[in-house]
Amino acid sequence: QVQVVESGGGLVQAGGSLRLSCTASGLNFGTLNMAWFRQAPGKEREGVSCIRWTGIKTYYTDSVKGRFTIYRDNVKNSVFLQMDSLKPEDTAMYYCAAGAACDGSWRSDSAYWGQGTQVTVSS
Repeated sequence: QVQVVESGGGLVQAGGSLRLSCTASGLNFGTLNMAWFRQAPGKEREGVSCIRWTGIKTYYTDSVKGRFTIYRDNVKNSVFLQMDSLKPEDTAMYYCAAGAACDGSWRSDSAYWGQGTQVTVSS
């Protein structure tokens, strides 16, 4: 049974930092690209960042470049999103997707999804 579990969300002031974690089980983690998506109320889900299964290639949406860093630990079956210099517009539910494309397309139709973790940034 595949499980994808996110954690690390919370309430933080603008300019602060959070680190999101995602642990996946029941799948061959080391062969899968991993991605973070987010969805704010009233908005469509958007790709935030992804990392290829090798851990070498990463992508970021323009609005988070220079502020967010994605990395993975294939031994722990985990992927992380370090979020610094947070802004109120980063407020959203953040989702981890195992098996999403990581080529700038953000295709995720065959990905396994977690339940999400809420990030709220106050001004």
